[in-house]
Amino acid sequence: MAPVAWVRSRLGSGLRAVEEALNEETIRLAVTGLTRSGKTMFLVSLLANLLAMGRRLDTLPALSRRLGGGERLVAVSLAPDGLSTVPRFAFEAKRDALADREPAWPDRTTALSRIAVTLVLARSGVFGRLVGPRQLTVELLDYPGEWLLDLPMLAEDYASWSRATWALLAEPARAEASARFRSWASSVRASDRASDGVARQGFELYRSALAALREQGFRWLQPGRALNPGPRGEAPVLHFFPLADAPDRPVPGTLGALLADRHAAYLKDMQATEFRGKLDRFDRQIVLVDVLDALHSGEAAFDDTARAIGAIANALRRDGLLARLLGRAQPKRLAFAATKADHVPAAARPALASLLADLVGASARQERLSVHAIAALRATEEVTIRWGGAEIQAVAGVPIGETARRSFDPGTIPPRRPGADYWNAPPFRFQGFRPPLLDRPESFGVPHLGLDTLLDDVLGDALA
Repeated sequence: MAPVAWVRSRLGSGLRAVEEALNEETIRLAVTGLTRSGKTMFLVSLLANLLAMGRRLDTLPALSRRLGGGERLVAVSLAPDGLSTVPRFAFEAKRDALADREPAWPDRTTALSRIAVTLVLARSGVFGRLVGPRQLTVELLDYPGEWLLDLPMLAEDYASWSRATWALLAEPARAEASARFRSWASSVRASDRASDGVARQGFELYRSALAALREQGFRWLQPGRALNPGPRGEAPVLHFFPLADAPDRPVPGTLGALLADRHAAYLKDMQATEFRGKLDRFDRQIVLVDVLDALHSGEAAFDDTARAIGAIANALRRDGLLARLLGRAQPKRLAFAATKADHVPAAARPALASLLADLVGASARQERLSVHAIAALRATEEVTIRWGGAEIQAVAGVPIGETARRSFDPGTIPPRRPGADYWNAPPFRFQGFRPPLLDRPESFGVPHLGLDTLLDDVLGDALA
């Protein structure tokens, strides 16, 4: 290459590198949540409404205000998949299903998936016109929330975990669902000879107990991959269960030693493959919680959900277990959101957010953390009904499994963790509603409640 051409080539490469440094940025947002909290619908709504914003529709008002009334937003598009080793989130298929003649809620998250969206933002001033528009790519990770509940297990050995889990299973509210497992497990001893068949049988009975508890609204269910093994399937490392007589120092060759070894190997694998290399790449996180279903499920299930929320919040603190595990503070922005807020009247939604903040605990007072009540897809309308001679606020929609629209008053939402008086009163009633039939969500976005404010809290500083 001639000297002049070489200089021009080097100058061109340098200018492209400067342009990329000035104009291209990627931020990473992990979306997780407890079972059936609506993670999939949340991601569909987020993406559909961002893409609609790119077509000059004011689908996310708080973000529009952040962007100067939307004037700074030049374009929005899905980013190329690139060389990611994580499966792509099937956004288009899930979005288009909402426009079917019989729309249904998307299937729940069972494994990791990712997708990215790129926002082109105009700059202001002379410098802005000189360097051109800014390109911000938001990479989204759909992360099964059940796996986050394995974080507290990292601080326990097998014997400690067994004793705590056995005590939980024996509590009155969990006793019936776990009776078959506990009856069988009482017949085996840690000192028995190690057996793959016994370990597998015990795991299957224990998993059945966890599945029954999940149906009753319980959320503190460990290990997370027992109910949601992910794409790798059910590996032998999962075949362990709590022993009532688990010793601190099991004898080699015994069942207790086999289960302790698998417990340790499981945690090592989760740390290496699901926490490190995944969550450590994401500096923003949203945790979704179905607080309404927890209230509906009763005091024991609600307390169980509260325990799970508190453990996740503590793990995600800057000085929490996840930060120590990954070697750096996590995350830069964190939000907890109570989902399905459209299932209660507007007057009850501040109490819903307040209740979630109370469950998150001291972590909710951190500057980087926000708490919200949202509905990723609004399925109801506000109505006024007469009850007992008085007018009260309620919601109206088509209940799941029905075809006619009707009004519904769910009851009172406490602004903080309720005491005995609340549980002794008429119970909170949760009614699931069918999703509305949407007219071209690929063009007009998705109706929601509070999604824009949540996204502004989590992403707003990057859009400024």
